[in-house]
Formats: sequence, structure tokens, C-alpha cells
Amino acid sequence: MTIRVPHQNFDALVNSFSDGIGSVLSKNISSDDVTEEYTNVAIRLANKKIYLEKYRDMLKNAATTKDMLEIQENIRELEDEIDVSEGRLRLIDDRVKYSTLNLGLYKEKVRSSTTSKIGFGSRFGDSVTEGWNSFVVFFLGVISLWPFFLLIPVVIFLWRKWRLKKKA
Repeated sequence: MTIRVPHQNFDALVNSFSDGIGSVLSKNISSDDVTEEYTNVAIRLANKKIYLEKYRDMLKNAATTKDMLEIQENIRELEDEIDVSEGRLRLIDDRVKYSTLNLGLYKEKVRSSTTSKIGFGSRFGDSVTEGWNSFVVFFLGVISLWPFFLLIPVVIFLWRKWRLKKKA
């Protein structure tokens, strides 16, 4: 499971996992320094905005239609690049404001004293149980699709009616 948490609450959340809810088998915490990337994108964005203003001034003074079209194409490209750069800065800001925690949980299978010996019989019984549980999940999944089983005949009926009407 992936958890996004404000950076100021990250340590408290990570520490809460080891407080009475099972045991932590492994923990790996890493961080990325995005300062250089942010600075580069911000500088490029500022430069693109300056060029955009220059192109807009040039557009006002364009003499021919060809010049106007070329300048408008350059403006469009710059606006696209500016949108991408602004989106990248928002993404970096989000990564800084919120920490991402990837959490993997599992539950140990508790064996009763009668099945604590892991032999063929125990594994066979577990397999039968798992098979039954899978069948029940599949059956309930099919039942949950009942609206589609009602809707499909209506769609087929309307389609046939439309096709017959089209032929006539």
C-alpha cells in the first residue's frame, strides 16, 4: 500500500508502526535531493517566459502574414514548454510537501496444534480450504455482476429492433 503523508508527520507515522501492531521485519528510508532539479527547471521557466514576451512584442510588429504565422508557432511551442515546466515544478513541490511511504503487510498463517505438523495431509487440507475460498470469491464476484446480466438482453433487444427498422 502506498501512503502519502505530510513530511512533518512522516517520522511519527513510521514510528507508530512499531508500536504494538505486529513486528517490523525491515525498514528502508531514503530521500532524494531535488534542489538542483528544481533550480534548473525554475531558471529555464523564467527564461522561457522572457522569450515568450519577446515573441509577443515581435508579433505586434510583424509585417507579413508569414512572419506572424512563424511567430505564433514559436509562441505556441513556448507556451507548451512553459506548461510542462510549471507542471514539473508543481510535481516537485508535491514531492517535497508529502512523503511517500510504500508499506507491505502480511499476515502469518496461524496453525492449530492439530495441523502444526506441516505434512502432506495438512497441506492437502489447506489446499482444499483455499480452493473452496477461491470458488466462493469467484461465485460472489459473478453474482455482483447481476446488473449487466439484466442490461445485456435489453441492449440486444434494442439493437435488433434498430437493425430491423434500418432494413425496413
